[in-house]
Amino acid sequence: MTRDDSRDTYRPGEIEEKWQRTWEERGTYRRSDQDLRDAPRPFYNLMMFPYPSAEGLHVGNMYAFTGADVYGRWRRMQGHDVFEPIGFDAFGIHSENFALKVGMHPMELIPRNIANFTRQLRRSGAMYDWSHTVDTTDPRYYKWTQWIFVQLFRRGLAEKREAPVNWCPSCKTVLANEQIIAGACERCGTPVEQRVLSQWFFKITDYAQRLLDNLASIDWSESTKRAQENWIGRSDGAELHFLIQGPEAPARRLRITVFTTRPDTVLGATFMVLAPEHPLVGELTSDARRAVVDAYRAAAAAMDLVSRKKMDKRKTGVFTGGYCVNPATGQDIPVWIADYVLMEYGTGAVMAVPGHDERDFEFATQYGLPIVRVVAESAADPDAPIEQAYLGPGVLVRSGEFSGMDSESAKSAITEWLRARGLGQPRVHYRLHDWCISRQRYWGPPIPIIYCPACGAVPVPESDLPVVLPYVENYRPDESGTSPLARVEEWYRVACPQCGKEGRRETDVSDTFLDSAWYFLRYPSAKRDDVAFDAELTRTWLPVNMYIGGEEHAVLHLLYSRFVTMALHDAGLLAFEEPYVTFRKHGLLIKDGAKMSKSRGNVVVPDHYIEQWGADTFRTYLMFLGPYQEGGDFRDRGLQGPYGFLNRLWETVVPIEELGSAAPDAKLERHLHLTIRKVTEAIATLRYNTAIAALMEYLNAVREGGRRANRAEVEPLVQLVAPIAPHIAEELWQRLGHASSLFDGVTWPAYDAVKATADTVQMVVQVNGKVRGRIVLPRGASQDTARAAAVAEERVGRFLGDSSVSKIVFVPDRLINLVLA
Repeated sequence: MTRDDSRDTYRPGEIEEKWQRTWEERGTYRRSDQDLRDAPRPFYNLMMFPYPSAEGLHVGNMYAFTGADVYGRWRRMQGHDVFEPIGFDAFGIHSENFALKVGMHPMELIPRNIANFTRQLRRSGAMYDWSHTVDTTDPRYYKWTQWIFVQLFRRGLAEKREAPVNWCPSCKTVLANEQIIAGACERCGTPVEQRVLSQWFFKITDYAQRLLDNLASIDWSESTKRAQENWIGRSDGAELHFLIQGPEAPARRLRITVFTTRPDTVLGATFMVLAPEHPLVGELTSDARRAVVDAYRAAAAAMDLVSRKKMDKRKTGVFTGGYCVNPATGQDIPVWIADYVLMEYGTGAVMAVPGHDERDFEFATQYGLPIVRVVAESAADPDAPIEQAYLGPGVLVRSGEFSGMDSESAKSAITEWLRARGLGQPRVHYRLHDWCISRQRYWGPPIPIIYCPACGAVPVPESDLPVVLPYVENYRPDESGTSPLARVEEWYRVACPQCGKEGRRETDVSDTFLDSAWYFLRYPSAKRDDVAFDAELTRTWLPVNMYIGGEEHAVLHLLYSRFVTMALHDAGLLAFEEPYVTFRKHGLLIKDGAKMSKSRGNVVVPDHYIEQWGADTFRTYLMFLGPYQEGGDFRDRGLQGPYGFLNRLWETVVPIEELGSAAPDAKLERHLHLTIRKVTEAIATLRYNTAIAALMEYLNAVREGGRRANRAEVEPLVQLVAPIAPHIAEELWQRLGHASSLFDGVTWPAYDAVKATADTVQMVVQVNGKVRGRIVLPRGASQDTARAAAVAEERVGRFLGDSSVSKIVFVPDRLINLVLA
C-alpha cells in the first residue's frame, strides 16, 4: 500500500497546535469548584511557580516544569484526579530591578512578562489548570498575604524591633539571613553591610525545634532535609555568665553572657572577646582606652560582612581596658573586642579558650594572651608544651575537682555546678534567626499596619484589606533606608482604626518570600474572594501530594512555607502542619559544561527549539539528559535523537491500516511487559531518562529487521510515551480509534509480573572470593549450567589454570564463586 505522505508525515507543529486547542476546548485539565469538591482520588501535583522577570522562561525552568508535568500526567493515567495549577511569583526585587533597567513601570512591565510566560508555558504542553492561576501582584491575592500577616501579628508572631540587619547597598534594602551567600547578596552578589534599623520580624525561632523534629517524618529529598537541619543548626551546650569587674559592676550585677558547646573548657577561658557592636562595650571601656576602642568600632562598622566573616584573614582586635570574672576560676580576665565576632551569632560574645580553639589560639598568640590547656588526650602529661590548640575529647587537667573526668561527662557536671551558683544553665542554641520580612522597596504588598501615637502599631482591619499598592511614578529606592512609599504622604496618612486619630501607614513592603510561603494553599480556592482558602477544598486537596522544585530554595521558600503552615495550623486554620507530603528536588542544567548564566551568555530560551523541533521532542530531550534529580548538560545537537525516536514511533503506528492484528510473539510480549514495568518504576522514582531508554529499546525491538508491527505491540507503547510526549501520543491514540483522551480515566497499561522479567541475567563469577568475570545466562539457570559457563569464560579460565575446584558457592541468578583446592 502506498503511503499518502501529506497525511502520514510527522508534523509536530500542526499536531501540537491541534491538541493544545483541543484540550482547551474540551476543558481536559480544567477543574470546576464542584469537580474539586467531588474528586474521589485527589492528587495535588505542584511545581514551584516561576518568577516572571526578564525576557521569559529559560530552559532550566522548562526542565523543572516538564519533569513535574510528566509525573502528574502519569498519576492521572493511573486514575488519580490530578490537580496541577500554575501561577506567578511576580513581586520582589528581581522584577523591580528589571523594570528599572528597562525603564518601564513594574505595573506595566509585569503583566507583559506574565503574558509571555503564559504563552511559553501553554506551548510546552503541560496540563496546567489555567482556571486556578494565581498572580502574587493581584490585589485579590495579596489581600490574603496581608491577612496572613495580621493572623501572625495577633498571635504574637510578628514583631517590630530595632536590630542589626543585613543591608544590601546595591539593592538598597534589608535582606534576611537566608538571602545571604558567603556574606554577599544572593541576588546581585554585592557584599552585605550591617545597619541598625527598626524592622518587622516573624518569630520563626519559636518553631525551631518543631521544624527540626518534623524533618524525620516527611518524605523529602535527603539533601534538602540536611540543608534545613544545618540551617536550623541546633547546638546543645550551656549559657555561662561572666560578671563584669569594676567599681560599679558588683552592685549593678552587669554580666557578659556567652553560649558554648564546650563548657568542659571554661576553666581554660583566659580572655573574653566581644563584637564591636556589643551593648556592653561602652560600660567596659576604660577612659584610657576609649579613643582607640571608638576608632576600632568605627572601622568595624564600615567593614562589609564578607570581610568580617572571612576565617583566613589576620585577626585584629583591641583591649577595652575592662575585665570580667571567669565563673569557674574566679579569676579576672581581660575583655577585648574583635571584628570577627558578630552580634548576629549567639550572644555577640565569645569566651576565648585558646588551648582548645584554633581561632582563639591564633588571637592569643598574636596579642600575647595566656594559653592554658585544660583537656588532654590523657592525664599522663598535662604539662606538655602547647604548640597548637587541642580540639579533641579527652580528660580534664588543671580543672580542680573536675580533673581526671572525661570531657563529655564534664560538660554536664560543670554546667550543673555553675547552675547551682547562679552562673550558668544548660541551653539549646539554634543557628536559625527570626525572619526579617520588611523591605524598603516599592514592588511588594504593603505591610498592613497603621501606627497611632495613642494606640501604637494597629493591624489594618480585615474588612479594609487589601491595602492596595499605589501607583508611584518615582519608585527608585535610595540610601535613606526608607521605602519609596514614604514619599507618598496622601497614601500613608490615615486615621487609626481603633481611636480615629491621625495615624501613619507602615511604608515598608513585605518580603516576596511571604507571597510564596502560602501560595499552594490558595490554588484550589483561587476563585473565592471571601476567604483565603476554602475549608472544604483545603481538607480535600491539602497538603500537597508531590512538590518539585529547586534545591536553591531549601532554606528559603521551603523553610518559610513550613513555618507559615505550622503557624496557621496552631491558629486552628489548617488541619495539617507540614505543607508538602513529598518533595523532590530537580537537578541543574548546564550548557557546554558550565552553569547557565547571563554573564556567561549561555542561557537558553526554549522558544526556538520548540519552534524547530516541537514541544514533544524538547520535553523528551530534557528528560533524557540525565537523572532528573541530578540534571545534565544541554547540547543543541542532542535534540536529533529524541526527534528521531518520536518520528520512528510515528512511522511505526501510521498508517493504522498497515498494522497487523496478531498478538505479539512470546519473546516480544515478554519485552513489552518488561518495558511497562521498567517505565512504571522509573517514572515513579523520577528516573525519566531510564524510562525513555526502555521505550527506545522496545521500539527498536518492534521494528527489528524491518518487521511490520502489530497493533497489540504498539498501542501500549503509545500509552507509555504519553506522559513525556503528550501531543503525539494523543494523536496516535485517536488514530488508533479511541474517542477519549489518554488523560481521561485509567489508561496506564498494566503488566504481567511473570512476563515482566528479563529472559537473561548477568551473574558475577568469583574465584576464591575475588571477582574475575561475568556471564550471561537464562534466568533460573542451574548451578551446573553456571559452572560450565564460568569455566568456559576466557578471563575466568586464566585464574583457574590447572587447579581443581574444591567447593562452589552458588547464589541463583546472582553469583557463583569457585573455590580452588
